[in-house]
Amino acid sequence: MNEQAQQAQAQALGRVMVLMGGWSAEREVSLASGRAVHEALISRGVDAIGVDLDRAGAQELGKRLLAERVDRVFIALHGRGGEDGQVQALLELAEMPYTGSGMAASAIGMDKVMCKRIWQGAGLDTPAFAMVDSLSAAREAAEALGWPVIIKPTADGSSVGVSKVDDPAGVEPAFREAAAHGEVMVEQFIAGGEYTVAILGEQSLPAIRIEASADHAFYDYQAKYEAEDTGYRIPCGLSAEEEARLAEAARTAFGLIGARGWGRVDFIRDAEGRHWLIEVNTVPGMTSHSLVPMAAHAVGMDFPGLCVAILEQTLGSRPHPAGVSTGGESADGAV
Repeated sequence: MNEQAQQAQAQALGRVMVLMGGWSAEREVSLASGRAVHEALISRGVDAIGVDLDRAGAQELGKRLLAERVDRVFIALHGRGGEDGQVQALLELAEMPYTGSGMAASAIGMDKVMCKRIWQGAGLDTPAFAMVDSLSAAREAAEALGWPVIIKPTADGSSVGVSKVDDPAGVEPAFREAAAHGEVMVEQFIAGGEYTVAILGEQSLPAIRIEASADHAFYDYQAKYEAEDTGYRIPCGLSAEEEARLAEAARTAFGLIGARGWGRVDFIRDAEGRHWLIEVNTVPGMTSHSLVPMAAHAVGMDFPGLCVAILEQTLGSRPHPAGVSTGGESADGAV
C-alpha cells in the first residue's frame, strides 16, 4: 500500500481509542496487547490514543469518548470486564462503533459452560463436563468423567486457574486454584494435538498446531506467555482436506454463539482425528507470543495491517445489536 492510500485509510478511520488493561486476571496480557495495537496503528498514520481502563474509568467512559472526539474503539481488553460484554454494553449505550463481537456474544464467549451447551445442542464435539460448587462435587465429577481431568474456572482466559489433574490427590489444589477465579467446572481430558484457528471477518486464517514442551502438561499460561520453547507449526501438518474441516468447524462454532469480526477457536484433535472444541476467544491476545498475528503473517499480513483490518470492520457500522445466532452466522449479519 502506497503512502497516499495509507493516509486515506487513516483519515477514514478517524480518531481511535485503544482500550487495554482492565481489572481481570489477564490485565498484564491486555496491557501488552493494547500497547502493541496502539503502536501498530500509529505506525500506519492512524490518530490513535491508548487508554488503560480501570473500573472508575469505565464509569466515565462515555464522557471521555466525547471529550476525546473518538470515532471508534479498538478493544484490546481480555477477560472479565472487557471481553465479557460489560465494556461492549457501555460502548453500545454511547453509540460508539467498536471492534469484535457484540455484548451478548462476548458474554457467551467468556462463559465456557454456555459455549459448550450451545455447541452440544448443535451436535458439535466438545469434551464432557460438570459444573461443581464444592470440593466434594469436584471429586465426584472427576471420578465420573475418568482420569485425567481438567479443572478450570468457567470464565477468564489465557488458561488462568486451569489445571490438569491425574489422580484424586490433585483435585483439592486444582479446585481451590480455579475457585479463586469464580465458578468451577471439571472437564473430560482429551489427549491429542492442540490446534487453533483464527477468524477474520468471514474468513478463517491458517490453522496453527501448538506444541508445548514436556515441562507443560498442556498449553498453560506459562507456555503461552513466558516459555521460549513452545512450538507453533504453520502449516499445521494436517492434510488440506482435514484443515478445511477444522476451519469450517471453527467458523461454525464462532457463528453459533453470535460472534463476529475477529476471534480465535481452540481445538484438541484426538488419535481418531475428531476435532474437539475447547473454547472461543472473542478478544484474542495481540502480543509477541500471540496466535492471531502468527496466522495473519502466514498469509502475508503484517501486524499493523492486521490491526487496521480489524478496525476497518467498524467502518459504516452502528453499535452491535445484542442478538445471538442460532446458525453459522451472527444474528446481526456477518462482518
